[in-house]
Amino acid sequence: MRDTIRSMTLEELTAALGDMGEPAFRGKQVFAWLSRGVRSFDEMSDLSKALREKLAGRYRLEGPRAVRRQSSREDGTVKYLWELQDGNCIETVLMRYRHGNTVCVSTQVGCRMGCAFCASTLGGKVRDLTPGEILEQVIFTQADSGVPVSNIVLMGIGEPMDNLDSVLRFLELVNHPLGLNIGMRHISLSTCGVIPGIRRLAELELQLTLSVSLHAPDSETRSRIMPVNRAYDVDELFAACHDYFKRTGRRISFEYAMIDGVNDADWQADLIAQKLRGMPGHVNLIPLNDVAESPLKPSRRTRRFQQRLESRGVTATVRRSLGGDIDASCGQLRRKAMENGGEQT
Repeated sequence: MRDTIRSMTLEELTAALGDMGEPAFRGKQVFAWLSRGVRSFDEMSDLSKALREKLAGRYRLEGPRAVRRQSSREDGTVKYLWELQDGNCIETVLMRYRHGNTVCVSTQVGCRMGCAFCASTLGGKVRDLTPGEILEQVIFTQADSGVPVSNIVLMGIGEPMDNLDSVLRFLELVNHPLGLNIGMRHISLSTCGVIPGIRRLAELELQLTLSVSLHAPDSETRSRIMPVNRAYDVDELFAACHDYFKRTGRRISFEYAMIDGVNDADWQADLIAQKLRGMPGHVNLIPLNDVAESPLKPSRRTRRFQQRLESRGVTATVRRSLGGDIDASCGQLRRKAMENGGEQT
């Protein structure tokens, strides 16, 4: 399968067009067009027909196909199931807030991390997404919805740190002034705790927001619900987070799905406060989505847990649930499509 031309940087495009005998400014023209949601080179009206034909012979441009959209009547959240060129499907979510519209993108088809509370990992990882396939989720969600996107979260299907090279190139593309020009401070990248990726991000000193899926502060509980903890223990994870803050000066957000009787005890809140000491972290408590295939249930102590954290000097908020009427949990829509043999419902 040919990769989409949207994976190419401006410098690569300019060089490729130069090899075709085109002047350097053509690279800027094509790069700008690629962020406007065109699906055919024929839509690039300021290019000659001969050049458009050359490009069509070398590169793929079609983009993903929306096989299903679910719109929440409660809050306007829209969840997309996109079919890629190889027939695989991924999810993207458009969320509307007072401060702007946020798109949650996937970075892989499936996921191999095996978190017990997540539908994305059911069935394992199929493949990584290319930078262009990640970028196209933003471009075509914006084009389909008709609303501008101001913020991006890499929290959809897949583990971004498990596909970091593609993710870093996506960040370069989406941040470019001639492209969507979405600033790093408007982008959040979530990881379940892949420490080499965290350390690599720290070295790059990008000004995005790092979001760590913590879900338990003790090794025994975390290993039970998050297999990644067996490779990268939670104490090593906290150490990497402290180092990340020292290097970048950026506050880390810790995601914490509240699971009844598993990770919602007072002593666990106390342990979080202890391990965050010396680092201005923010704990985002997430009401657990019910996944039919999982025995884990939403906690009944979320507010008490929040109060316990705050009493110990930790900033803690409870995430507002969005899209509760549209298979809100990550991976649910793709899972249903797989069970239905890919048929639209």
